[in-house]
Amino acid sequence: MNRLIGWLVLAVSVVLCTAAAEAHPHVWIVAKSELIYAADGSITGVRHAWTFDDMFSAYAVQGLESKTKGAYTREELTPLAQTNVESLNEYAYFTFAKGDGKKQKFTEPVDYFLEYKDSALTLHFTLPVKTPFKARQLSLEVFDPTYFIDFQYTEKEPVKLVGAAANCKMQFERPNSDGTAAAQKLGEQTFLDGGNGNFGMMFANKVSVECP
Repeated sequence: MNRLIGWLVLAVSVVLCTAAAEAHPHVWIVAKSELIYAADGSITGVRHAWTFDDMFSAYAVQGLESKTKGAYTREELTPLAQTNVESLNEYAYFTFAKGDGKKQKFTEPVDYFLEYKDSALTLHFTLPVKTPFKARQLSLEVFDPTYFIDFQYTEKEPVKLVGAAANCKMQFERPNSDGTAAAQKLGEQTFLDGGNGNFGMMFANKVSVECP
């Protein structure tokens, strides 16, 4: 069992000991993203910054050695960052893109690192697309299909276009509902049985870009 899955299992065990045992999600992420364009107008990748909630962050760094108590340098967190991004491959990095309606694939993350600040871990990484492409209409969704993890984007500048033409227009759509009530009604066992593997689609953060 890799370390990321170990964190999730541990987070579940903690939550199950609370009054909110029947509730989803169990991990919360505050996100910011950038869509990266090349000089010729092709889309080359997505750059993410995901800040984990305090509880998850505390368990993630538990047992890690550091020169300064309660503080961790980027170098000290490097092995953890590598394990994290490698583990995310199984979940398609919770990032789903289409160009003019055609699904696009990503390759392994690059330029990844973890930052520890104010008792929270932030994972930075770039997802290159397998083949750079041009598209009049680009759609990007970020979510966990099982809704184990809740993605909430920052209020200020949640998504940026980097290198895009000036006439490209972007729209960002947040989920319409927080999903808490619906998830509680389903109950924990329903998720564990795999019967709601796409429940999280209801809470996808959606980005659309149109370039003439």
